[in-house]
Amino acid sequence: MPATKTNNRPEELTERLSSAASVGGGCDGGLLKVLREVKNQIIGNRTKKLWYLKLGAVPAILSILSSAADSDSAVIVQAAAALGSFACGVDAGARAVLDGGAVPILVRLLSNRDEKVVDACARSLRMVFQSKLAPKYDILEEKNMHFLLSLLNSESDNVTELAASIITHSCEAAAEQKALCDNGVLQRLIALLEGSTNQRDAGLDSLAAIMKSNSDVVSKLVTFNNGRALNSIIELVKDRCPRTRLLACICLIIIGNACADHLKEFDINTELILVLVELFEEPGRAGDEAPFALANLIAGKEDLHKQAFSVNAVEKLCNFLHKNAIEAKRLQGILLALAELCSKLEICRTKSLSLKVLDIVIGALKHDCTEVRIAACTCLRSISRSLKSLSAGHLLNEAAATSLIQLLHNQSTEVQVAALGAVCNVVVDFTVRKSVFLRHGGAKDLVQLSRSMDSKLRLNAVRALRNLLFLADKTVKENILQELTISTLASLVCDAEASIQEQAMALICNLVDGSVDCIDHIFAEDDLIITAVARQLWGATVPVCIQGMYVLSNVAAGNDFHKDAVLHHILLPHDTGSDSSILLRFLQNNDGQLRTAAIWCIINLTYPGNCTASERVTRLRTSGVVSQIKSMVNDPCLDVKHRVRTALEQCTVGGINSA
Repeated sequence: MPATKTNNRPEELTERLSSAASVGGGCDGGLLKVLREVKNQIIGNRTKKLWYLKLGAVPAILSILSSAADSDSAVIVQAAAALGSFACGVDAGARAVLDGGAVPILVRLLSNRDEKVVDACARSLRMVFQSKLAPKYDILEEKNMHFLLSLLNSESDNVTELAASIITHSCEAAAEQKALCDNGVLQRLIALLEGSTNQRDAGLDSLAAIMKSNSDVVSKLVTFNNGRALNSIIELVKDRCPRTRLLACICLIIIGNACADHLKEFDINTELILVLVELFEEPGRAGDEAPFALANLIAGKEDLHKQAFSVNAVEKLCNFLHKNAIEAKRLQGILLALAELCSKLEICRTKSLSLKVLDIVIGALKHDCTEVRIAACTCLRSISRSLKSLSAGHLLNEAAATSLIQLLHNQSTEVQVAALGAVCNVVVDFTVRKSVFLRHGGAKDLVQLSRSMDSKLRLNAVRALRNLLFLADKTVKENILQELTISTLASLVCDAEASIQEQAMALICNLVDGSVDCIDHIFAEDDLIITAVARQLWGATVPVCIQGMYVLSNVAAGNDFHKDAVLHHILLPHDTGSDSSILLRFLQNNDGQLRTAAIWCIINLTYPGNCTASERVTRLRTSGVVSQIKSMVNDPCLDVKHRVRTALEQCTVGGINSA
């Protein structure tokens, strides 16, 4: 017995494989035993796979496979099975198999006369194409399409499943989806739904790939054979196999997202939610992917959020988070599903917080897996939409602040953007806890990211700074502005991206909201900021102009100097020879929010009690502004209508005083 164990050591087995490869393999009992032993040792054992990979077992097995005669069926079967196992679930194994040229060898062997060889090679190829490292198969090339069709028409279940796996792995573009449909692949995949469990699953997986984001293909499936294909998928939601139920749900989600009317008569959304929530308990792929499917199903749909909450989806997701040693894939899915559920409904956010998951989510910000860290940021962002919790100061503690700030330095832009998204919400903290983020240098990091060449980072950094300045005291504002600088802020107002211009305007709006001293910042360095704001109003998008007018409205709430400066900018004609001012243009704009912002500016400019209010009213009257607002007393926008009355009352008082 000790001798046998010694002979089965990976080092000795690999050496025997290498020796066999060097002499051209050949069918002998010793080689078969070695191949079988290696295969048995690595199945489901990641550690052993990595060990054998380091020893060079894959090149040796590939050499044996490529040199084996067609008659060496037993050797081919064991070698193919071993290669498939190496490629399954371990990127390093898949890379070794692919780099060694296994795919063309295995494809060639699909034409072998021995059914066992064909099945073994098909299974091995299927495992290879399940790896994200496998090359995309060029479906649009005619000979490749013929090859796929030949696989789909095979009498071997393993071969047809291989074809479905190739389609699932390679079909992404609309042109590929159309080509497959035009060549009858859709019908063949639908036929697989009547086969074995493995064939059904392979068929459903491929159908999902062909239908994804393609309403034309979805319509073809829904109407195929008078709706029988759709009915078959709906029935498979009740299948006893968890993976089949999951894949059927995914197909129906894709169909519903393409056109809700396709599933309207079946009223199936509640059933899909129930099935997916039940699948959370399942091991393997079904349990791993069910949270992702649920998030996709309910994404942006408040009615489905309510249905999911009613069947305890939030509670089940939170209970899972309390379990120890959750695998990265499943943890990512649970966090994303919880993030989606908490994105709209306060009852979901309250329930999540009551189930004590906040510390777990914050802990996941430090997870080894990048995708989990991103999901944790997304979840924290959704949970922190709770104004009640923000007001109570529950969301921004030391752990959250330090973890998020660390992520702002991450090498992955995607992680940084996700972290900034969470920061945007948690810094809207109405308590003194806002100082936690500042104390750890968060403001400095945000300023640095606002200067990034990446527009996504700039956008989210400016948005976070805007929220950090919300209701901030004078000291905080001055510290942030000192880091940001007047010139940087002015350049952000003029950024090439309109969305960044809008957020920069909103940032300035928060900066000047408050005391006269805060307003004075906008006039620093020879009026750099107010000049940039006023200049942008002439050519910017409506959302930017709305924020710009609120900036000027806040400035107009200051002293006479501030008011007169604003009036100067908004009454300037656009170009020489034109009497139309920016203020008149905005009062006449079709957008109700822009008209509202313009009226607010007039109200602050004409507020009674200032000694020069009457002079500003006179200038507004002379420029035609008062006549314009008189014509707006029945404005279709209620906000405008209500504030026009206030503006007219103040202009009337100002006019009387000036007389």
